[in-house]
Amino acid sequence: MIRSFRLQLTAWYLLLFALLFTGFSIFLYEVLERALFKRLDEILSSEAATAASMFRGEMAELKGDAQGAAREALSEMSVRDALVAVFEGNKLLAANAPLAGPEVPALAARAAAGGTEEIRTTLRRYGNHGTRATARKCVLDGRQYVVLAAESLHSIKEELGVVRRVLYLGLPLVLLIAGAGGFLLASRSLAPVRWMAEQARKITDKNLHERLEIGAANEELTMLADSFNELLSRLDRSFETMRRFVADASHELRTPIAVIRGEADVSLDHDRSPAEYKESLDIIQDEARRLTRLIDDLLNLARADAGHVNLHVEEFYLNDILVECSRSMQARAMAKKIELECQCPEDVAYRGDQELIRRLVLNLLENAIRYTPEGGRVLVSLEDSAGELRIRVADTGIGILPEAAPHVFERFYRGDQARSRQNGGFGLGLSIVKWIAESHKGSVELSSQPGLGTTFTVLLHR
Repeated sequence: MIRSFRLQLTAWYLLLFALLFTGFSIFLYEVLERALFKRLDEILSSEAATAASMFRGEMAELKGDAQGAAREALSEMSVRDALVAVFEGNKLLAANAPLAGPEVPALAARAAAGGTEEIRTTLRRYGNHGTRATARKCVLDGRQYVVLAAESLHSIKEELGVVRRVLYLGLPLVLLIAGAGGFLLASRSLAPVRWMAEQARKITDKNLHERLEIGAANEELTMLADSFNELLSRLDRSFETMRRFVADASHELRTPIAVIRGEADVSLDHDRSPAEYKESLDIIQDEARRLTRLIDDLLNLARADAGHVNLHVEEFYLNDILVECSRSMQARAMAKKIELECQCPEDVAYRGDQELIRRLVLNLLENAIRYTPEGGRVLVSLEDSAGELRIRVADTGIGILPEAAPHVFERFYRGDQARSRQNGGFGLGLSIVKWIAESHKGSVELSSQPGLGTTFTVLLHR
């Protein structure tokens, strides 16, 4: 099997050209053969008509001597390499050449018995190459005569033989030229592809910012280069996101590990009281919990990116989830003197992953309470409208700047006001919210005004 695309194009081009040339040759040969036979038929018909006319004249002069009239008519005609004969029925009256077989008299008899004035046919067994004959009937004094003109097909066969030899010899030469031209044409057409391949080999993760340049190529190759450049752009963004993700994750992991190591080093440096050891262990435990939660979040996002998270779909009441999550966050809200209110209709059924939906609501509530100052208000509500469920978590917190709003769902993103490590967040909560919503074929919308508060709306479909 030919693996070179250039050779495949050349082979297909050559095959198509061979079929076209063969078809054209057959068509040309058939047209030429028809034209030669038509010309011969016209000549024979003219000679037969001339002989018949002269035969009538001689019959008038010789007072009905048919045989003498036929001889005189043929002797006065200037005939080229054709046989001209006059018959009465199947009886030969006169001929300018000897007859070579019984087919000519038989044709004359058939013409005399037929209803048409002229008959044209090819006598295949008369002569080495066959003979083309035209028989014209004429009636004089109530008697039927047939004037026959015939000529060998030798000259036509020779002309057609020359044409066949030219085609047989010309076909390989034409195919050779067509193959060379097709190969050069394919090479030239695929030159931009080779140039693109050479450029693509030089692009690695170190220089993903580079793009393919093919110059003034045709439309299809330009589309291919544009598609490849778009792919490189997406890969560049993905690599940049991955690098930033790794750097941010390393930074987030380093902080609790540094605290744990610091507390352990201080505790082991000298003897301390049980209360001091307990205080250090409490700090280590808090940082370990913080570290465990961060690792769990990273693991969940990594599984989501890899498509390895399987939803445990079941039917449950969404309003019960919101009430439970509000009750569990009530103590944290009261600690900051924040009013937490839940407004949900009764018995709103939904099919989905119950634990993930609970995680979504808890993340939104935790985010709202974290960035709402003391004395503020957080409202979680549920709306059921035309088969669409809307979960809204609104707060009266510090809000999000307009330039930061498009980035709040990015991992480890922290705006100047909206997020900070001092508030205890990792920058992964909203990323997880977005992932959970999208895994349920839903979406998350954000509405915020700096200093007035923020509203997150999760849209789910039944």
